[in-house]
Amino acid sequence: MSVLIAYPRLVFDTNTLISSLLLPDSLPAKAVRKGLREGIVIVSQSTLTELADVISRSKFDRYLSLDNRRQFFRHFSKVTETVVVVRQIQACRDEKDNKYLELADSGEATAIITGDSDLLILHPFKTIQIITSKHFLNEDI
Repeated sequence: MSVLIAYPRLVFDTNTLISSLLLPDSLPAKAVRKGLREGIVIVSQSTLTELADVISRSKFDRYLSLDNRRQFFRHFSKVTETVVVVRQIQACRDEKDNKYLELADSGEATAIITGDSDLLILHPFKTIQIITSKHFLNEDI
């Protein structure tokens, strides 16, 4: 008889991912590594598009080359599961952040890991935890 192990399904917002890339010893970096190691990180077309846009901004050139940032994006895209968003949600006071709620809802996520107060104020959203990197690192999700 086999045992089914349920892995947490996780959403990381773009700011958390950028912080993890630029500051490899930071809490966001540790949270992303934990998420990739212990869970299933999910993305949508709109969250990937935003990440690609932000990662290509020249303001990050002084921290990391564009080639290294693009390499991070390619790797991240390969190790995540892409979810098709099936429901639109209008619940966040910053409507640009609704894409994370839509992804989490459509992808049956366990948690959204973010530092964004516009998302954190919604915790919990339905059955989805909305937590900081620090909280995620200190909890079993």
